[in-house]
Amino acid sequence: MGSVGLTIEELASGECAPCEGVKPFTVDEAREALKPLSGWIIRDGSIEKEFRFKSYLAGLEFACAVGKIAEVENHHPDLFIGWRRVKVVLSTRAIKGLSQNDFVMAAKSELEYYRSSGSQRS
Repeated sequence: MGSVGLTIEELASGECAPCEGVKPFTVDEAREALKPLSGWIIRDGSIEKEFRFKSYLAGLEFACAVGKIAEVENHHPDLFIGWRRVKVVLSTRAIKGLSQNDFVMAAKSELEYYRSSGSQRS
């Protein structure tokens, strides 16, 4: 399943799948896949976004929620927790690049942020 033309909700409804035999996304494919994901950037074969919070505890709760989603999906981001911010970095280690799984997890992380922070989507 490609992510071109999908809404964030449609992308988040996907499930992460094993990547044996899958080729990493090209930079152009990754840029296209990022279109429904506002604020995410491509950096060194990964995608990342820093989420902002009103308190340190809110950031910790978000990181924990993303961790629980990652366990269900068996696709684990790197999470960097700072004062009132959490950076989520995704890549598919098995293929040393980006796969559909990264964009599914990014969408799920994004929706969790909206849910947990009470933020409105733009």
